[in-house]
Amino acid sequence: MAAYVIVPGIDGSDGQHWQTLWERHWGTSAVRISPSSWSAPDLDDWVDAVQEAYDHAFRQDSSVVLVAHSLGCWAASTWLHKNPSSPTGGAFLVAPPDPHGPAFPRRAAATFTEVSARPLPCPALVVGSADDPYCTPEAAAGFAARWEARWHLAGACGHINSASGLGTWPHGRELLDSLSRQ
Repeated sequence: MAAYVIVPGIDGSDGQHWQTLWERHWGTSAVRISPSSWSAPDLDDWVDAVQEAYDHAFRQDSSVVLVAHSLGCWAASTWLHKNPSSPTGGAFLVAPPDPHGPAFPRRAAATFTEVSARPLPCPALVVGSADDPYCTPEAAAGFAARWEARWHLAGACGHINSASGLGTWPHGRELLDSLSRQ
């Protein structure tokens, strides 16, 4: 079994979010980032939080998988670009928001507006939704291509968060498992 670094979006993932439910299931094999800027995200703070969580997870298991949602996808990919030689078993990137899209929280997440998708140094899978208010499927597929990641359109699941009513999101677990088998 791998160790997992949970990288939520703005304000973290609430108790009904699939990330939180998976984290509970994984127990001590999962480490959630804890930036000091949850509500007014600062990219450097979030990347430092990914590093801290990664270090903790790596002490448990040398196979670490990043499990990111929303803005957390950009924190995870930025961390991966800064740490290309860190052993990472994969990056599961769900519902990345489009920093140039009309719904992106520019004021709250200003330091994230200049991020760019470049090839990742590990296997990666991007999961998007047909009706995500923060990113069109075409933009998400473009991020996947630039990250050199597999792309999966999960159907009409909104922002693939608690409001989507996915619960433990069994389909997402299957996708994550497929990444781990790569």
